[in-house]
Amino acid sequence: MPAYRSFLFAPGNHARKVMKVFGCGADNVILDLEDAVARAEKVATRALVVEALKRPRRGGAYVRVNAFNTEFCYGDAVAVVGPGLDGIILPMVESREQIIAFDWLVAALERERSMPVGGVDIIPIIETAKGIANVRAIAAAGTRVRRMAFGAGDYTLDVNMEWTLAESELEHARAEMVVASRAGGLEAPIDTVWVHINDLDGLASSAKRARQLGFQGKMCIYPPQVELVNRAFTPTEKEITFARRVVAAFAEAERAGSSSIQLDGFFIDYPIVYKAQRTLDAARAASEGT
Repeated sequence: MPAYRSFLFAPGNHARKVMKVFGCGADNVILDLEDAVARAEKVATRALVVEALKRPRRGGAYVRVNAFNTEFCYGDAVAVVGPGLDGIILPMVESREQIIAFDWLVAALERERSMPVGGVDIIPIIETAKGIANVRAIAAAGTRVRRMAFGAGDYTLDVNMEWTLAESELEHARAEMVVASRAGGLEAPIDTVWVHINDLDGLASSAKRARQLGFQGKMCIYPPQVELVNRAFTPTEKEITFARRVVAAFAEAERAGSSSIQLDGFFIDYPIVYKAQRTLDAARAASEGT
């Protein structure tokens, strides 16, 4: 079970950053063909990204292609689907039809190149009002998508919203992402980037709130952010110890014919046990990803 706590962006056309990004400790790296690359350089950058995917690395390697409705999306996919690619980040997804069509395109490329169909992960970023309004249909589209991501930068721009340090204005969109993911049978989503690169305390608070709301990880734009994000989405030793005690105590109670107990002043029944088991699973995934 791989970890999806952190996704670190690197501009695909910046050779020095691409060389270093896989050593920054992120669970996954995103080589960017979209916002970080000027329009005039987008086509030429594809070859640089493909070459980077061939190098030995630690962690997953994703490529953010350009949005579905741009002139670059098709060419991006044709260029990057191949050996070394773990997944594609598809930005600005606004409908189930877009994700179904893109899934079909990637499947066709996989077949053409003798790759396992469905092997390339696709993560749609939901980052507009229309995307949030349609996120439940997107999550339930029946594609290979296993998790979605939220993009607050474009979202707050689209709805003319002020993106504050407290991020309380993002609560509704974040909640929609989590509910849609669960209702659609997907994993917990990935949270938006934190753009205040010198405010690491603010990043820690943002990541903590995202985890509380039900997210499993966060995208990063600056290497020093990775450690804090990994820590925020990794169960603490205290949480792990308590989870182990819950699972062990409940198993003993079940053997005695009981399905509810008290432990350290907490009422424990099946939902609490399942939550404890999830904590232990997350801890194992984090340990394997370290």
